[in-house]
Amino acid sequence: MDTPPVEIRLRKTPRVVSLEFEDGSRFELPFEYLRVHSPSAEVRGHGAAGQEVLQTGKENVQVTRIEPIGHYAVRLHFDDGHNTGLYTWKYLYELGRDQERNWQTYLDRLSAAGYARKS
Repeated sequence: MDTPPVEIRLRKTPRVVSLEFEDGSRFELPFEYLRVHSPSAEVRGHGAAGQEVLQTGKENVQVTRIEPIGHYAVRLHFDDGHNTGLYTWKYLYELGRDQERNWQTYLDRLSAAGYARKS
């Protein structure tokens, strides 16, 4: 899905970014989920598999602003100072579509690293 969402809403309560796409897909992506899956090099590494940096301590992170970037993406500004990832329409759609699997993979990685989430 390379077309922009028909709606993007920052909902500070319950701490989600709501998206609706032309095909009728609707997603509510929690701030923590968006932060730990940032497309930035800081999180994803510099392209090679295995360079990803496990993000911890992001349970209470807030999105403070959504900044449009051209006609293809948004930049999310988080209250921990992170704002370097550009979330393309395609990536946001994939995050929504694959949310359950991505979240479980993240929780498994945290567990393997011995980190207990503070929810």
